[in-house]
Amino acid sequence: MPPEVLTTAVLIFLARIADVSFGTLRMVSVVRGRRLAAFGFGFVEVLIWVVAVSAVIQNLSEPLYAVVYALGFATGGVVGIMIEDRIAMGEQVVRVFSRKGRDIAEFLREEGYRVTVFEGEGLRGAVQLLYIKVPRRSVREAIRIARHQDRECFYVVEDVRATSTVAQSRSPVQRK
Repeated sequence: MPPEVLTTAVLIFLARIADVSFGTLRMVSVVRGRRLAAFGFGFVEVLIWVVAVSAVIQNLSEPLYAVVYALGFATGGVVGIMIEDRIAMGEQVVRVFSRKGRDIAEFLREEGYRVTVFEGEGLRGAVQLLYIKVPRRSVREAIRIARHQDRECFYVVEDVRATSTVAQSRSPVQRK
């Protein structure tokens, strides 16, 4: 195999990883209502895609290009998800249901989290429902704190698209 064919194949593969990764970030930005980010990711995504697809179409006699194009697409989806997980754009609400809700809330507040507690009734009686709005990168830590206090707590994590600005401060709250 000539070196220029191998080089072109590698470039097509890398271009597809890049454009699909940008596509993943674009879709996440659209869902979260981040217009400017979606615009930027979309522009770069399609620019790279045009270069990659034109290299394949101009060289249809080289089947390797089609194969690496498809492999780059599949790999790009995985890489895009990994990048998005690391960037952790946006905020989420962690809802914790527990009979030890007040204790969990106290520990979360000591760590700087803003917590709202509601009384409720679960399958086995009275429970507290905790609402904790956190940056996505803090979700695991908030859950870890809750589970440390109550191994049997039940939690649900949901994306936040918008919140009111009333009585809002950074989450978690800065420690004194």
